[in-house]
Amino acid sequence: ARRRSAHTNPARCVIDRAPREASMSLRLAMLVASARGLVRVATRGLVPIATRGLVPVGGRGVRTVARASLPADEKGWMTVLSPNQFAVLRNKATEPPNFSESTAGELEADLKKDYGTKYPADGAYACVGCGTPLYYARTKFNSGCGWPAFFDGIPGAIKEIPDADGYRVEIVCSNCEGHLGHVFKGEGFPSPTDARHCVNGIALRYESDAPQPDDVT
Repeated sequence: ARRRSAHTNPARCVIDRAPREASMSLRLAMLVASARGLVRVATRGLVPIATRGLVPVGGRGVRTVARASLPADEKGWMTVLSPNQFAVLRNKATEPPNFSESTAGELEADLKKDYGTKYPADGAYACVGCGTPLYYARTKFNSGCGWPAFFDGIPGAIKEIPDADGYRVEIVCSNCEGHLGHVFKGEGFPSPTDARHCVNGIALRYESDAPQPDDVT
C-alpha cells in the first residue's frame, strides 16, 4: 500500500522552530517586522508576509546569485530574506501543511491565481534565496502531503543530508545551502523515481520562462 508520510510529524509541522531557536537579532527583526504589519509571530508559527523573494534577479527568468556574492553570515541573510524565508531557509523551520496553497501571496496560491493550476507545465522552480534553478516544472506532482512535491531535482542543484536521528533526509540548495525540506523514497508513487521531495513553498520561486528539457515528463 502507498505510504503518504508527512513532511514531518503532522503535529510539529508549523513554523515554530525559528522563534524558539532564533538569535536575539532575529527576534528583534521579527518584532520590527511585526510592528510594520509585515509578519505576525503566533504561538503556532508565522503568517504570510507582504512580499516574498527579496533577492534581486534582474528581470524575468532564473538568475542565479554566484556563491561568492551570497551573504557571508546569517546577519547578512537577514537583509535579503523576509522573516518567513529566513526561518525556513536558514533556521530549518517548516511551514504548516497546506500553507502554500491556502495563503494568499504564497507559491501555490499564486500558481492557482495566475495559471489556474498548481502544476503549470512550463518553467522551473528556483531557490528564493539565491535564484538557483532547483526543479523543472514537470517534475511537480500531487502527493497529497500538504506541501509542494517533486519527484526529482535538477541534476546537481540539490544536496541530500541525512538527519542526525537517521529518520529523514534533509534537502538543501547546493549553491546557498538553504533548507528546502526533506526527501522520502520508496513510498509507491507512480513517478519515474518513486521519490518525493517534500519542499516548503516559502523556499521556492516559480519562473515561468525558465528553460526545461523536452525529455522531462
